Amino acid sequence: MFTKTFSETGTFEALYAAQKWLTQNGYSYGASCVMHPMPVLKGDFLIAKWKNLTKKEIAALDGEVSGDLREGPVIVRLKAVP
Repeated sequence: MFTKTFSETGTFEALYAAQKWLTQNGYSYGASCVMHPMPVLKGDFLIAKWKNLTKKEIAALDGEVSGDLREGPVIVRLKAVP
């Protein structure tokens, strides 16, 4: 498993950095959802919030974004190294 931590300071700055990095590396991410990580898939996808995904869809994800999305740090976890 690949893990990358974003610790930028400022409101949502770590989240924005993580989202930018994911996009630059060919990943799509879903919307944030209270008490759940953000889902990540390799490729160009529109992904539902975590709470709206089935167990099968969650198992098929390529990763997740978690942490303090407002103030950081934000952690990206991927099943494979990009």
